[in-house]
Amino acid sequence: MNIVGISGLEGAVPFKRKHWPDLSEREYRISQGHDAAAALIVDGSPVAAAAEERFDRRKHSASFPANAIRFCLERAGMSIRDVDEIAHSFDYAPYRKLYSLDPLSAKLYREVYSKEALLSGMRREFPEFPAERVHQVNHHLAHAASAYYTSGWDDCLVVVADGMGEAHGVSIYQGLEGRLELLASMSALDSIGILYSLVTLHLGFDFNSDEYKIMGLAPYGDPDRFRPFFDDIVEYLPNGTIRIRILRCDRTREEREKHGVSRRYLEEHLLPSRHPDDEVTDAHRDAAAALQACLDRVMLHICGHFGKFTRSRRLAMAGGVALNCTANGHLLKSGKFDEIYIQPAAGDDGSALGAGLQRAAQAGEIHNRRFFTPYLGPCYSSAEINAALAECGERVEVCHHSNFEGTCTAAARLLAQGHVIGWYRGAMEYGPRALGHRSILADPGRPEMRDRINAIVKMREAFRPFAPAVSLEQVHCWFDVPPNTELPYMTTIVDVRKECAEQLPAITHVNRTARLQTVSCKDDVEFHTLLQAVGRETGREMVLNTSFNVKGQPIVNTPRQALDTFLSTGIEFLFLGDFQVGRATH
Repeated sequence: MNIVGISGLEGAVPFKRKHWPDLSEREYRISQGHDAAAALIVDGSPVAAAAEERFDRRKHSASFPANAIRFCLERAGMSIRDVDEIAHSFDYAPYRKLYSLDPLSAKLYREVYSKEALLSGMRREFPEFPAERVHQVNHHLAHAASAYYTSGWDDCLVVVADGMGEAHGVSIYQGLEGRLELLASMSALDSIGILYSLVTLHLGFDFNSDEYKIMGLAPYGDPDRFRPFFDDIVEYLPNGTIRIRILRCDRTREEREKHGVSRRYLEEHLLPSRHPDDEVTDAHRDAAAALQACLDRVMLHICGHFGKFTRSRRLAMAGGVALNCTANGHLLKSGKFDEIYIQPAAGDDGSALGAGLQRAAQAGEIHNRRFFTPYLGPCYSSAEINAALAECGERVEVCHHSNFEGTCTAAARLLAQGHVIGWYRGAMEYGPRALGHRSILADPGRPEMRDRINAIVKMREAFRPFAPAVSLEQVHCWFDVPPNTELPYMTTIVDVRKECAEQLPAITHVNRTARLQTVSCKDDVEFHTLLQAVGRETGREMVLNTSFNVKGQPIVNTPRQALDTFLSTGIEFLFLGDFQVGRATH
């Protein structure tokens, strides 16, 4: 079977703008269905996937993922007529009666959440596709399927944690013999993801977007200063679940739309809210630290309890909370599990993959193999790169390397000399992390590099750390992990070895941790070859690796986008395939 999984609810924000026109732009992000995406599953295996934002260039795009669908079909040499099913990663049908209790909720269901609303997008973009072959999958089940059916494990605990699905904030499953059994779920009224996002908003960052900034800010603060506040509002229950008292204070529709009562409670009992342009103070750093510590405790409580209950020593996770590398690192170090797998596209873009995999599993076609590094996006030819270079005319100087070894040698020498390079090669990554195909690279051993890239390339907050990409063979030499530890998706923090921290100032965070990506020859021979070339120049098979974009923009997709970003930032050289690009000097 050929199944296309999709995510996103394109009507959610327009509906909110229409019926609550006086909210701030930041409050419109308190909504469902961002990060629209498409994934193509052929005979039970993923063959193509991409987020819609990479095509329409709107970060966290919620638009119907028509461009992403067309890409997936083109990559596989298919048309929409070759697709057996389309599976959407939301199913609100079981809640229809609840939404019918008042006219506005009924209208929200009809215009945003219903199958008919989904079909309106299908008819607009793919009118020939039969409506009876469009299916809906429960949101948390889609997340769980994305983790379980790419884990390669027959038996494991599966935990899904996000803001909310249709009605829940956490769901716990047991994956066993190719099937997912729901063990427990927690209402969105007790969602640790919503609490984390609300405090993110309160601290002057964006709800449903900037939570990773809080994760980066937290190590600068003292978690004990505000721990009593979080201990008071979060109750840990003996059955492995939690209750979050302040989220239950938003009772009316108006209160729920912007979490008005909860936010006032934060204002009165935590600290005053911060405007995005205000200075980040010690109080904000301490609040971020306390919030992160609270999340760490919650995830240890939930996963630890259900790990004991199922006697499982393997944990697979998905959902937006699973992208919190710090919490994942604490789980890894806790000893509660022998192995932990985080699906690399764990956010809502990855629920598209899960919806397709769940339908394939129901059809008996699933192949549960460990997800390779997810280079499932668009790939551009040398001819297309040449055309993009020609459009830049005399603004660039281009050198073409005759083979890949020459490309790696040139790039490694520039990195060793202290240059910042753009590295654009092969198929684009699926998920939020640049894993070596759409990356900005630098030498992690230069103390000025972190501030330099933040200021002149990424144009983002100075407190945010950068991640290292290191060869699998050398990971234990620099980081406090056993030899050959595989962490290929940049989803977990680990400790930098104490004796190595001073040698790696650009990627070592203030608490001596790093968000690690390991690179093996079997997962990505080309990026691994580059790291080996860097090792010959510097003695370290490692680079600072950050996503190829600037603040507020999606990661680059096309060669022209890579060139435009290169020319508008402080990136000094760009490698487009085997083309080395510099700025014209005349």
